[in-house]
Amino acid sequence: MRTLRYVLLAGLLGTALSAQAAPVTYKMDPSHTMVLFSWSHFGFSHPVADIGISDGTLVFDQQDPSKSTVDVTMPLSNLDTHVPALDKHLKEPDFFDADKYPTITFKSTSVQSVGNKHYKVTGDLTVHGVTKPVVLNATLNNVGPHPMTGQQAIGFNATATLKRSDFGLGAYVPKVSDEIQINITTEGSVPKTGQ
Repeated sequence: MRTLRYVLLAGLLGTALSAQAAPVTYKMDPSHTMVLFSWSHFGFSHPVADIGISDGTLVFDQQDPSKSTVDVTMPLSNLDTHVPALDKHLKEPDFFDADKYPTITFKSTSVQSVGNKHYKVTGDLTVHGVTKPVVLNATLNNVGPHPMTGQQAIGFNATATLKRSDFGLGAYVPKVSDEIQINITTEGSVPKTGQ
């Protein structure tokens, strides 16, 4: 009888551990996600624009981060610099050409843990019809039940640097900087059953 108890207990523990180790799929929350990019304007100022996301899925395997993935869509219709004339100009053909290329996408190709809740997320960024590899330096802010909803939730920050000319957006380089700084903050949660 005692042996049977140990077998059952071992089976339950094994099931619990395997459930914990499984990848978890999170739906990213557009209302708690900002995708900010900034640049140097003739060396005088550093404007910032927010694109945000319309849709995003994060699969995170805490035990084996290499099994994690990110897939995000960012609509240029959401682009916001807080200057309407600049928003309009950035969407025109000499920059994003938003009528022809209305979205920006990022799809991860690898995720690597670099220790202490830090990760290198490599992926394909598509902007202006051009796809190039980009590396995000990501930090896990928190993972666990959300205190307001009770749903399993996750939050990350990430940064990257890229050259806009690599994506065919070279207008006014080098007076307006080619190098763009990216800062991202995001939350996601496990969708409720039926969503």
